[in-house]
Amino acid sequence: MTSLAHQLKRLALPQNDSNLLSQRVVASVLFDPKDAASMDRSTFYALGCTGLEELMGIDPAFSEFQETLFSQASLTLERSVQSKEVNKKLDKSISLFLTRLSPYFLLKPALKCIEWLIHRFHIQLYNQDSLIACVLPYHETKVFVRVIQLLKIEDPTHKWHWLHGLQKPGVPLARGTLLTHCYKDLGFMDFICSMVTDSVKAYSGFVRDGNCPQLRVIFSFYASTIVSALDAVEKITNSIIAKLLPFVQLGLKSNLLDYVAATYMVVCQMAVKVVMEAQLVDSLTVQLCKSLSRMPQLSREGLSCIIVLLQNQKEGIVGPKAFGYLCAIPTLVSTLQSIATVHDISPLLRYLLPHLIHSVMTQDGWFLSDLPLSGNLESTAAKMLLEEYVSCSIELSSDRISALNQRIQSAVRQFESRYPCALDVALENHVKKMSSDHEKTVLHQFISLTMSCGKYQILPDSDTSLMLSLNHPLASVRNMAVDYLKEILTSEHLYLTFSLCRCSVLKEAVRVLDDPRIIEGNPDLKAQISWEILPFLVLTNAAPKCVELQMASCVAETTLLSQHPLTHGWAKGKHSCCFTCLLIFEKRNLILISFWLCHLQVHLNEPTTLFKFLSLLWGYNSNLGDQLDCQVSAILQTQALYVGKALLCNQPIKTRNVLAAGSSPVVPSLLVCLCSGVCEVRRAAIAVLHSLSGVVSSPYYLLVENVLKSSEEIIADPSYLSQELLLKDKKKKLASIEQLLQCVQLPCCPAYTCKTLLRALQDVHGEPVLAILLPAVERLLEQCAPDSCTFLPDEAHLLQLLLSKFNEASAPLLVKDPRCLEVFIRALGTSAKPYPSMPGFQIIALEQITKPFFNALGDEKIQQKILSVLFDLLVGNKNPACAQAINSVFKAIAVDAELVANELMPVEKQKVTATVQQARRSKMQTRKTQDTSRAVSEENVVSWPRVTLILELLQHKKKLRRAECLVPALFNLLSRCLEPAAAEQENLEYTKQLILSCLLNVCQKLSPDGGPISKDVLEEDKFNVELVVQCVRMSDMPQTHHHALLLLGALAGIFPEKVLHNIMPIFTFMGSNIMRLDDTYSFQVINKTVQAVIPALIKANEGGSAQSEGNMETVVSHIVHVFVDALPHVPEHRRLPILSQLMNTLGPSRFLWVLMLLLFKQHVTQTSVSATGAEKEAVVERDQDFWISVCCEFEVKEQLTSIIRILQYLMTLPQDKEEVKKEETVSDVIFSVEANSGKDLRHFKFLSISFMAQLLASDRFVGKVADCEDITESTLQTLLEEVLRYIHAVARCVEDNADKPTAKFWRALLSKSYDILDKVNALLPMDSFIMVMRGLMGNQLASVRRKAMELLNNKLQQRTQWQMLHFITYKHWLPILLSIKEELAINRQTALYSLKLLCRNFGSGHQEPFVPVLKKAVELVADKDEEKNVMGSALLCVAEVTSTLKALAIPQLHSLMPAVLDTLKERKDLLNNEIYLLSAVTALQRVSETLPHFISPYLEDTISQVGFGIPV
Repeated sequence: MTSLAHQLKRLALPQNDSNLLSQRVVASVLFDPKDAASMDRSTFYALGCTGLEELMGIDPAFSEFQETLFSQASLTLERSVQSKEVNKKLDKSISLFLTRLSPYFLLKPALKCIEWLIHRFHIQLYNQDSLIACVLPYHETKVFVRVIQLLKIEDPTHKWHWLHGLQKPGVPLARGTLLTHCYKDLGFMDFICSMVTDSVKAYSGFVRDGNCPQLRVIFSFYASTIVSALDAVEKITNSIIAKLLPFVQLGLKSNLLDYVAATYMVVCQMAVKVVMEAQLVDSLTVQLCKSLSRMPQLSREGLSCIIVLLQNQKEGIVGPKAFGYLCAIPTLVSTLQSIATVHDISPLLRYLLPHLIHSVMTQDGWFLSDLPLSGNLESTAAKMLLEEYVSCSIELSSDRISALNQRIQSAVRQFESRYPCALDVALENHVKKMSSDHEKTVLHQFISLTMSCGKYQILPDSDTSLMLSLNHPLASVRNMAVDYLKEILTSEHLYLTFSLCRCSVLKEAVRVLDDPRIIEGNPDLKAQISWEILPFLVLTNAAPKCVELQMASCVAETTLLSQHPLTHGWAKGKHSCCFTCLLIFEKRNLILISFWLCHLQVHLNEPTTLFKFLSLLWGYNSNLGDQLDCQVSAILQTQALYVGKALLCNQPIKTRNVLAAGSSPVVPSLLVCLCSGVCEVRRAAIAVLHSLSGVVSSPYYLLVENVLKSSEEIIADPSYLSQELLLKDKKKKLASIEQLLQCVQLPCCPAYTCKTLLRALQDVHGEPVLAILLPAVERLLEQCAPDSCTFLPDEAHLLQLLLSKFNEASAPLLVKDPRCLEVFIRALGTSAKPYPSMPGFQIIALEQITKPFFNALGDEKIQQKILSVLFDLLVGNKNPACAQAINSVFKAIAVDAELVANELMPVEKQKVTATVQQARRSKMQTRKTQDTSRAVSEENVVSWPRVTLILELLQHKKKLRRAECLVPALFNLLSRCLEPAAAEQENLEYTKQLILSCLLNVCQKLSPDGGPISKDVLEEDKFNVELVVQCVRMSDMPQTHHHALLLLGALAGIFPEKVLHNIMPIFTFMGSNIMRLDDTYSFQVINKTVQAVIPALIKANEGGSAQSEGNMETVVSHIVHVFVDALPHVPEHRRLPILSQLMNTLGPSRFLWVLMLLLFKQHVTQTSVSATGAEKEAVVERDQDFWISVCCEFEVKEQLTSIIRILQYLMTLPQDKEEVKKEETVSDVIFSVEANSGKDLRHFKFLSISFMAQLLASDRFVGKVADCEDITESTLQTLLEEVLRYIHAVARCVEDNADKPTAKFWRALLSKSYDILDKVNALLPMDSFIMVMRGLMGNQLASVRRKAMELLNNKLQQRTQWQMLHFITYKHWLPILLSIKEELAINRQTALYSLKLLCRNFGSGHQEPFVPVLKKAVELVADKDEEKNVMGSALLCVAEVTSTLKALAIPQLHSLMPAVLDTLKERKDLLNNEIYLLSAVTALQRVSETLPHFISPYLEDTISQVGFGIPV
């Protein structure tokens, strides 16, 4: 690198950045760069310390930086001049701080700390990587962009140049851009991964039980970014894998749960996206298994990760090492079972199978008995199990084989019980491959381990198995097998024989068991065999050739069952008619009842009894409880319906009338079937109803007819029945519906039937409906006793449906029937919840109280009662669901505020000798002693918990009618809160806040725009502003202050006068307490107080009467006075922000002048009095610097307006103390002449004028003027007018006090006043100067007009390079200056001088406009009555204009020359006034020089007059 390159590199270092030395623009996150430049270092330091304190309250980890980055020593540390070692140490500390700050970056305290680091340590230049790492997780926020805009990354070679595009538009970083850069720039990917490791290191000492909440943000960002980047990249290269692998390994070894989980996600994405090398996959799997053994909390996530890895990589590449770690996981089996319910775990099982089977054979391992083997895994497992056993048995001795058999028998049988077919197939396939006798022996040994070993067992007297012996061609062998089987049956359980046999084997076994020789002489065995084979008659498959039907036929034909009383004769009818099976289980005994249609009629010969039984079958399918332990399938239900149809068709009309009567369950049960979800059930039910269609006497007749008319729709849609049951034709259907409802409310009607019917009647509502169902509601609610709440599932659903009948249509019944109201209130108080899957009855009842329901009640007493119950429930209830439901109910209903106010009023107790107590209470309240609270508490009791809960509900209540009715009750409660006795009993601060918030909501409802409201809506007297003010003064809680101030702000707009008379105590309290505190919160309280109250007061009084506006200004002046008085006690770095915020709220153009004058008065009456000697000058200089800083916080126009107001105010002050006015005004608030001495008055005036001169000359003010573009000429003109007026007034005072002791003061004051005039004049650019002066020329005061001309003359005498534009503006002055006839002589003389100077500057180039000037000047010269001084000025003007106009002056010669010559004839005047003489001679000379060829007619007189004046 060349020497020049080295120098350029050095120049590019951060410490050489020019902005570090610039004071006009300062890097800042929180402030505008120009505003930040006006703030001193102590302000930034205080801001940073405040942020650090707030962060320490959140996280103690920040405390160590209190003595380093935020210490007092850091105020003077300039890193650009420090050594490399110091900067390295500083960088390390900053990096650690920013790493710990990242989780809290979006919080305000964090931004305050960053602001200090940027200002003091320039981290945007020195620590860019650490700063970006801190903010990168928030790349989609505006704050992130604000930080990026501070960086110097314009250089295309800069590592962060890719973010440069965000700086100018200020848009957040798009997620897609971040991901693209992540996979394209591996350095950036490494940066993101390193962010995690750095954060983990930074918070290493704060990890508890594998958790560190502060790191969740960075882990989430890491996982989401890396995973999404891997997903977005088209191909994952080896470079990406190599970059990520070290961080993946670190993550898997970490002891942080969230870090490990994030790493799992990265591994999964890698596995899905790319096929990795076998060694890498094996290594990753081993590390995953190790992490699982260390962190069982993540067993599900880790195993899922392993499954994804194995699923997407090559099979068989993971070694046995991972298996050992997996086996060490205690929850492996249960976790895999859980995962298997939703995902395929076969990839992991495929890896585990060989190792598991080998471990079972070689040691006491576990087996996959509890895990589902899907696909072909069960066959693979069976094959491996058999092959592994054969392999081990060939190598082992007989003793060791026996031990092996004993060890693995349970595992083999467990596997066989789960997958019998797979094991049979494996055995069959293995048999085909056997070649040696030893292999056959080993196979028989394995078969002996299974539960179906019996069918393969070798008989002792034969060389073949039991299965083959039973089918042997020799009768002797078969007999021997039967005898052997008999021995087994008498000694062992039969299930060993039948459990795993195939159908052919079972048939053969049944035939053998049916042999009389087996059961001969053994009745117990006969009974046992009968019970064992009886279940084979139960069919679950109706296919004609199914195995079940074949087996059932075989069993039905046995001698055993044909002789059994339950199954006698079944075999004869098995092909002629299908039969129905009903299973009833009781006390572990299985009873099979399978009967023919004729059998039903035999046992249930009464039609009513028969159809009651059938009705039970029809509806039992909807029973959720299954009390009979019986399942009625849809097939059985359909069959029972068709049986019912067949029976009904054969019944006489009289019987059908009975069956269709209201007391019969037939029609209700059929309607239940119409609600079934199975189409065929509904079709069968319609068929049965057709059989009842002609029964006219039935109360259900019209209903049945309507249903049959819509049969197709009902068959197609089960929900159509609900539409059909709607009371469209009330007169026709009402009787049928009422009969159904009567059926529902009967205790004898099954709950499941009632439930289904009510679901069908879900859209049928009204008072009659609720009246009929009320007994059922009462009956079920009585079951809800707290100690014995026993509900069947259907009963619970039924009560839920019954409670839904309390709705808008039935609400009037609660008013008419007290019993109905009582039942509903009881339901509201029933907290029972019999089943977790259902909401509690209380919640269901609460959900019925909707807005329409509450409105339909109509009666306010009933509404009041329900509201009272709701509030009572809220107090005593500990169920959050109930509280949430009540909250939702109250939010939804429209309530009259008076009802709520009644609930907020204190509970009155029984009073004795009321008059005496009232008198005593009145007396005590007058005295305001503590006994008042005691006397009140004896009479009225406030339930504060109840009140608090009601107030919480009111916070978000929008549908509140007549909200103003709440005001008296709320203020009554607020008064109770402030009583000493109430405050002692319990902490009521939160309650106060709620009351204040409710009052604010009422104000906002009554006056959405914040303006005054009519007295008809709410009287002013009902708002007790004194209590609100008292809340601010008495409370120590910041939140209470906040709510009270917000309310005062609202009240200020509604009742401004009332607030005006009560506002000062708040600001007095602030001045004596809050403003003295040096903390951010106190500063915020001050700001909020000002912002809440004052703008509303100002707005409310704008446009009002002069008196109200004057009162407001007086009060605001008092408020500003409080701030100024408290200022010496306010920490220095907070003084300027407080006053700035105050003025911004008040309006600087309106009240800045008041603030400045009060500051002047404070200096005069307090500060300067305490200073002595040389200190006074230093104090004045210090204070003036601060005052200038205050003024420069605002716009130039506002400062100029304030100067104007100050001048106007000073004009109102008397010359001395004797001229005092007695009426108090704003002027008296600012400076009371009566309360101060004459010396103080003079000091005050002089200080005010001196400061204005100082301000107008200050660099900051001049700089703001230079940058300002919206200063209007009218403002400048007004300012100059006021300055000139004040100068005029002071000049008179100088004359009046010339011979008094105060003469020196007035002269000094006049000098300072002229100084202000000069400063203002110097500030004016030429264009503004011309326009302002022109405006001043029209002023009413002659002195102002004269001073304007003098200022103009001064400007014209400066020999400025004039432009054409200036003359165009100036020439408009000529008519103004020429209209001087009515002016004073001195003004006319000044105007003529101005015309002379204008002509000198512009006449040579613009002669025409000056012709009238010459004419006017000649007229003045010719006027014999004109004063000589004016005439002298006119002569000089004639001389100047004539020499400039030249030939254009010729037309005026006939009047000009005689007038000039006539002046020379007045010898006495000439000799008495030398200036007049010189002016006349000068005029004659200039005319003669300019027009020598045209004065010959006047030559004689000229020589005569001039010669006469030459002494001889």
